[in-house]
Amino acid sequence: MTTLVTGARGKVGQAVIGRLHAAGHTVRAASADPSALTVPDGVEIAELVLDRPATFGAALLGVRQVFLYPNPAGIHELVTAAEAAGVEHVVLLSSSSVLGPDAEQDPLASHSLRVERALAASTLTCTFLRPDAFASNSFGWARAIGGSLPVELAYPDAHIAPIHPEDIADIAFEALTGDSLTGRSLTLTGAESLAFREQVALLADAVGREIEVRRITRPEAERQLGAFMPAPMVCSLLDLWEAADGRPAEVADTTATLLGRPARTFRQWAQENAAAFAGH
Repeated sequence: MTTLVTGARGKVGQAVIGRLHAAGHTVRAASADPSALTVPDGVEIAELVLDRPATFGAALLGVRQVFLYPNPAGIHELVTAAEAAGVEHVVLLSSSSVLGPDAEQDPLASHSLRVERALAASTLTCTFLRPDAFASNSFGWARAIGGSLPVELAYPDAHIAPIHPEDIADIAFEALTGDSLTGRSLTLTGAESLAFREQVALLADAVGREIEVRRITRPEAERQLGAFMPAPMVCSLLDLWEAADGRPAEVADTTATLLGRPARTFRQWAQENAAAFAGH
């Protein structure tokens, strides 16, 4: 049975490929640019471009399950092709944002929500993994920290429960190889609520020096974030953080509740990735 992994250049996709391959499963890694893929020996490579349905047939040939990154482009055509190819199960890397009250209009949520709805309307058995904030989002502070500059935040006391990407990969592997998660929709977090200020302190411990946190105004944050993402997404993020300011985040499912293994901590992630924040 072949498992197709889309978004195979991503950190979670790469980790899922590694786990499946090490366990002896037949894996096919898919990307819009297959020449850029680096995969273990024995892993097949396929081109899959979501707005080019002509690429679907070869990528899905002989596939019985798919680990899918959420991209609404071509999703209905992909679902139809998967059903025709005999795919039985899809594990979707969705987002907890789909649970928000305005998910259909929220630019952070609608992307994943459209994919969830297309899959839910299909004949495929689906598992929806809905992680909240990734610990790796903290790489956004790496340039400032590496340059010995303050981390500037509009809401430094906003709480999240960041999940280690390797925990997501562990849960995805279970969803693809076992039946305990089949058909479920799972909100995933790390095991502890941390304010952004507390995350920066843990990064400071990891790099061995103090890191200043500087509060800035919301308009200043909008200007800074707007250099990297569209304005509606910036507004959505800042609204989310404003609502979480000073409020502990809810801890949802983790590797402890789902797999019986302790969840990796943000401290662990910070220590593993300290070099990215050390500067030159």
